Amino acid sequence: MPSVRNHKMIPGSKERSLNDATFVGEVDPTEQIEITILLRPRSGVVPHSGTGDLNKMVMQLPEKRRHISHEDFAKQRGADPADVLKVRAFAHEHHLTVVDSSIARRSIKIAGTIGNIMAAFKPTLKRYKIGNRHFRGRTGGIYVPHEISEIVVGVFGIDDRPVTTLARRVFSGIIKNGQGRPARTNPAKRERTVRAKRASTPHHGHSESSTLPTVAEITRRYNFPEGLDGSGQCIALIELNDVNDRGKITGTGFSSKDLQAYFKSIGKPMPKIIAIGVNGGANRPRRDLATDGEVMLDIEVAGSVAPGSTIAVYFAPNNARGFIDAVNTALHDRIRKPSVISISWALGDEEEWTRQGRNAFSQILKDAAAMGVTVCCASGDSGSDMRDQQQRDGRPHLYFPVADPYILTCGGTELLGIGSSAREEVWKAGADAATGGGVSVVYDRPAYQSKAKVPRSPKGRYGCGVPDVAGYAAGYRVREVGGLWGPLGGTSAVSPLWAGLIALINQRLERLGKPRAGFINPWLYKMSPTTGEFHDIVQGDNDIDGLGKYKAGKGWDACTGLGTPDGIKLMEALGG
Repeated sequence: MPSVRNHKMIPGSKERSLNDATFVGEVDPTEQIEITILLRPRSGVVPHSGTGDLNKMVMQLPEKRRHISHEDFAKQRGADPADVLKVRAFAHEHHLTVVDSSIARRSIKIAGTIGNIMAAFKPTLKRYKIGNRHFRGRTGGIYVPHEISEIVVGVFGIDDRPVTTLARRVFSGIIKNGQGRPARTNPAKRERTVRAKRASTPHHGHSESSTLPTVAEITRRYNFPEGLDGSGQCIALIELNDVNDRGKITGTGFSSKDLQAYFKSIGKPMPKIIAIGVNGGANRPRRDLATDGEVMLDIEVAGSVAPGSTIAVYFAPNNARGFIDAVNTALHDRIRKPSVISISWALGDEEEWTRQGRNAFSQILKDAAAMGVTVCCASGDSGSDMRDQQQRDGRPHLYFPVADPYILTCGGTELLGIGSSAREEVWKAGADAATGGGVSVVYDRPAYQSKAKVPRSPKGRYGCGVPDVAGYAAGYRVREVGGLWGPLGGTSAVSPLWAGLIALINQRLERLGKPRAGFINPWLYKMSPTTGEFHDIVQGDNDIDGLGKYKAGKGWDACTGLGTPDGIKLMEALGG
């Protein structure tokens, strides 16, 4: 335990023990790293604490809301410049370099040696490994001097534990079986199969995916508004890079050439696509189904719905710091100004995250609500228990951050049958994958779910229920990096589908001179089941582990939420 005299632990910063890792040795005190410090809001302002003006505003129709502009946010909700100066002085005192600071994001990025970082923040930091992957691992809390203890609300990046213990992508490789029901296939095996087919079919190997519905077919089924293409809107996609033992970016990205081929194949113009790096993140495609496939899926689904929009793809290293900073950067991007953010990644079990991490993310999501930015997130593809097989303990779990009440969480459905007569059920691909859903054990049930009949959490808590909404998840024909055509889906496809719909609705609202939709959850839960904004999904369940917890039923349920959308009716209900 380091000496913490005259220091105070940042509330909620205590990190769990690394029981799944092997201790290797001490850290190298001369190694250079970079971290992010998040600060409190301007003195006297509690940033969207769940009461007051934000809570009142989000219960109103978009046309009656007064969202905060980028220009005003820093003045009203940003960090106090005096606080920034104090933290900069603290960094200088410990021989640390301020790389970047932002009043609006309430963040300061600093760099320095591990030795100086440890002297400044007093973490217990060691070297560990899982398999062949070596990393820094932190246990216990993070400490700061008393004079800035009320200023600093979170410190991220001191450890860089790997994706195998922290980040789990919400993603599926899906194919159709002979009965029209989706089936899960091993991505590596599927890649070998597709490549073998391609060798004998020069143009494309897609026989297993040629019968899958197109995005256009699904948007017609869901009655998405015609005559709108998302022009004037920016959709932000959050994507996380693979990194090596030295923290260098090794993969995850998109191929512009393959995207051009995809949009040409569907007869739609390719959206303007921009890659933005955060914390060293970059567009680094390498033909990896598990990462590049995710990025291509996100772009192709969102772009198929809203080809007139700008799609800004924010790349960051796949860890807690990268995830938080990527969303915060997208929200405060004053050049592109996204009106909707889509997240198809989930970082581990919500219970595994520190309280400082959950609070930091929640603060950013509340900022998004105040600024009129909708944040969509995939609910997960592992049913009611998202944990890896060896970690499962006989009770349900949720990914982080899907249960945060300020996220529009998107579950999945499948279609059984052919054409318009196909029946829609909960997406469940055998015993290997199903739409994520359940009740949080760490997030309280929001007021807008008070009439949704959300059951208690596995720990008896009145927690937030997920998902909020749903959409088709059982596989689309996707162009992948390297020219392969493959079937990809899961709830990863539903988040960008909803993001595209929100972009269309925002385009319509702005045409009418009204504010954009923003945080719509409270209004969605006020809609009457009889007015048709949602198709209620009443058949199926998301139980793939024999837990016997959640089934579809009338009204909201922990498999498909409120249901799948009727785009035009939803737009009209929101004032468009």
